[in-house]
Amino acid sequence: MPPVPISPIKVGHIDDVQELRKTKPRTIPQRFVRDLTERPTLTTPLPPPHSDMPVIDFSKLSKGNKEEVLTELFNLATACEEWGFFQVINHEIDLNLLESIENLSREFFMLPLEEKQKYPMAPGTVQGYGQAFVFSEDQKLDWCNMFALGIEPQYVRNPNLWPKKPEKFSETVEEYSGEIRKLCYNLLTYIALGLGLKGDEFEEMFGVSVQAVRMNYYPPCSRPDLVLGLSPHSDGSALTVLQQAKGGPVGLQILKDNTWVPIQPIPNALVINIGDTIEVRPPLHFFSFFYSVYKTFSYIT
Repeated sequence: MPPVPISPIKVGHIDDVQELRKTKPRTIPQRFVRDLTERPTLTTPLPPPHSDMPVIDFSKLSKGNKEEVLTELFNLATACEEWGFFQVINHEIDLNLLESIENLSREFFMLPLEEKQKYPMAPGTVQGYGQAFVFSEDQKLDWCNMFALGIEPQYVRNPNLWPKKPEKFSETVEEYSGEIRKLCYNLLTYIALGLGLKGDEFEEMFGVSVQAVRMNYYPPCSRPDLVLGLSPHSDGSALTVLQQAKGGPVGLQILKDNTWVPIQPIPNALVINIGDTIEVRPPLHFFSFFYSVYKTFSYIT
């Protein structure tokens, strides 16, 4: 294992949750145990996933007739304003590519720890393998392993953190990121049109866009009532695209009307989160998108 980059930030010892699951399956280190007010409220059976999250049919925006386009633009603007989240179907991204990136992610996390630790995330940074946004030794940790890479523009990349394994990792991530970037550009255009703005309004506003990819793995936990897979947070981005693994438990929850709502993913759909960056002022009125917050649970097997 190469030495972890030197950093003035002291984060203390951080256990790898996959290794904990293997070697000490019943042990939950104190740094992962949430305060009483933060702990998830688990009931048996679990509450049913919410099915009312807006669904946007991308094909109606890109290929529909005038009436379909206008209707879907209205649905899109309403989803952004009232939810801050929506699922997009018929997004024109090859489903084989979605499957490939999911398999690739799983293969990476199944590598030996020594191999993954060749790409360490330095304290206070957000690229590499490890736990993101850890800034102190007392900070509570997520029950999650994470791997993240800067994608665009080129200067945000750290070539030393791009894995050699699994095979074709770089090529697949490049292709996937390109398709996701194209989808986001198109969605931002349609969101702008739904607000009565020019289609390139956000492109002009943001200038050079920054893109990153993040892969999360949530090992089962023997005490899911004590931990969170991902802490409650909002995203500072314009758009976040969430791809959830097929056949996995429903872990994503969003804060809607002061209630945490579990979301049932639609097969082959992508979940879109409106980040904090999008707040626009059209000529005649003030329009602010819903401030969207979400978290992820980890479940026992």
